[in-house]
Amino acid sequence: MNDTTRRSLGTGLAALLAVDGLVHLYWATGRTWPAPDTHALSLAVLGTEVSFAPPVVLPLAALTLTGASAVLAHSRRRGGPATRLVTGAVAAGLAVRGLAGLGWAAGVLDSPPGPFYALNLALYTPACLGFGWAAARLARAR
Repeated sequence: MNDTTRRSLGTGLAALLAVDGLVHLYWATGRTWPAPDTHALSLAVLGTEVSFAPPVVLPLAALTLTGASAVLAHSRRRGGPATRLVTGAVAAGLAVRGLAGLGWAAGVLDSPPGPFYALNLALYTPACLGFGWAAARLARAR
């Protein structure tokens, strides 16, 4: 993989992870955008009711922001095996979520009624599969 492609993949993936981390930090403040309340937010994002309290969302924010930093570092040939390993873990996590999304879309996994089904089809699953592929490709790059 040439350096331009490597940097582009890393920048795009790191940006996605950073935005996800920042959104989780935002939710940790008690705000629920883009939903009117935590119940609606939980149903849209996860398809079930789950807490969006700081003890739940702050570790997720830390995880995604750490992943963003490692992916960006690996795409710049920094951090050695550690950033490559984290980039591989990001790829695996996105692939698992993407495959689960296909399971929900195909009806193999139980998908609750409501906005989650449409968001899963239109946004979550394609993003996870596409960015998971990019992360795997980046993780293989030396």
